[in-house]
Amino acid sequence: MKKDFILPDIGEGIVECEIVDWLVAEGDTIVEDQPVCDVMTDKALVQIPAVHDGVVSKLYYAKGEIAKVHAPLFEMQLTGDSNAASEPAAVTKTQPAAVNTASAATANNETEDFILPDIGEGIVECEIVDWLVAEGDEIVEDQPVCDVMTDKALVQIPAKYSGKVTKLYYAKGEIAKVHQPLFAMSHAGTTKQATAALAPVIQASSQQTSSGSAQQTATQSATHSTAAAQGKALASPAVRRLARELNIDLAKVPGSGDKGRVYKDDVKAFAQGGSVKSNVPAASVASPAVKATAVAGGRRVEPIKGIKAVMARQMMESVSTIPHFTYCEEIDLTDLIALRASLKDQYAKQGVKLTMMPFFIKALSLAINKFPIMNTQVNADCTELTYFDDHNIGIAVDSKVGLLVPNIKGCQHQSVIDIAQALTRLTDLAREGRVSPADLKGGTISISNIGALGGTVATPIINKPEVAIVALGKVQTLPRFNAKGEVEARQLMQVSWSGDHRVIDGGTIARFTNLWKQYLEQPATMLMAMR
Repeated sequence: MKKDFILPDIGEGIVECEIVDWLVAEGDTIVEDQPVCDVMTDKALVQIPAVHDGVVSKLYYAKGEIAKVHAPLFEMQLTGDSNAASEPAAVTKTQPAAVNTASAATANNETEDFILPDIGEGIVECEIVDWLVAEGDEIVEDQPVCDVMTDKALVQIPAKYSGKVTKLYYAKGEIAKVHQPLFAMSHAGTTKQATAALAPVIQASSQQTSSGSAQQTATQSATHSTAAAQGKALASPAVRRLARELNIDLAKVPGSGDKGRVYKDDVKAFAQGGSVKSNVPAASVASPAVKATAVAGGRRVEPIKGIKAVMARQMMESVSTIPHFTYCEEIDLTDLIALRASLKDQYAKQGVKLTMMPFFIKALSLAINKFPIMNTQVNADCTELTYFDDHNIGIAVDSKVGLLVPNIKGCQHQSVIDIAQALTRLTDLAREGRVSPADLKGGTISISNIGALGGTVATPIINKPEVAIVALGKVQTLPRFNAKGEVEARQLMQVSWSGDHRVIDGGTIARFTNLWKQYLEQPATMLMAMR
């Protein structure tokens, strides 16, 4: 049987994409989950996988052409007939090209397993952080069902149908497998059409996504929170389709869900010129439950997993492959603290949280202009050094799920106020464990504010593949001699740099730190260096 593969909804309102490269040719035999082509949206490069085994019989687009979402991408001859009508992303030739729902319907009160969707980037399992529903609960389409923790971020899994939850297959704290049943539910109403769009989860700047299960709708992961902060509506593909059908700009629809998430009722109410309060419970962020194994003698063994496991591997690789050296300096922040105090209330009225960190970040970016080697990466065998034009400065955040280092992109083009707003967004998301993978990638140099917890001096580990990181100590009021030889109280901070000694020598980091220190100790020189 021949079927058209329908280009799935790729999320965030994207309606078309460019065919970057075909990874198969007409006549090729392909298997389920095999990458078929790379497409470029206005967000990222996305890899489209096959959802059936079979033979490619026709490619509808040439390399470089624009393909439409919900339209046929290629035609294939299925291997056997057992897959017919079982995969929502493939539509038979007798159906209209733009149809994006499967023809199979489920009977009244029929129980169906919800298959945990592919969450992207090769993730094969995740931890159940919290169930937001219980067995016997009535749920509606797009309602958050549970929070799961991957080794990247906290992800919220929404329902794809309305109905009743009949069974939860995992307890809180257990590990769920991708492409395996997560919970069972019975459908509401007499019939329920299966969702057609097999939507890969978009990881901005990622060049690889994985296929979803035959019965799944892919989740929108932690990028929802990022989208909201950037003025984009948080909504599932089904809600976005409804908005397009009603010719409504989702960004203008007030969302009633957690983090401003927009539901179908919100769109319908907006279309009618009214408002609605959803009865969908907002998701609560809980600390990941850890299943401990009791051991005789009053001990316990806890597995290291999720983001903590990733951090452990990265730190081990960093210290074992990068020759670290540390350089410490004292910075007098008295004048900068006074400047910040004079501006704090003024910008607070504008909704801007002006802390000291935006000044540290901007001064760091200005110093990088004079010492671009601090904004580089070296390859594994230390034969090439890559210089980056953008100053993507990472901030280490002590989140509920472990250490995260989101970065502010293009600090060289941003003002102190721009950086302050970006910093507030990233730290709020990071502390909830919902920071976008796009915000975690692409960093070029990092800052660790250990002083926020009370430390003065540290030896930070470089966030590989970067070449430098600085730890900020706490601000202390200490006596110092002024130019007249008089003792006066000054507000001082110890900073500790770790550098990659393959790339940076002691003299370079000392001169770089002196310039950074000058900008911080004399804020007027920072102002004059801006352009």
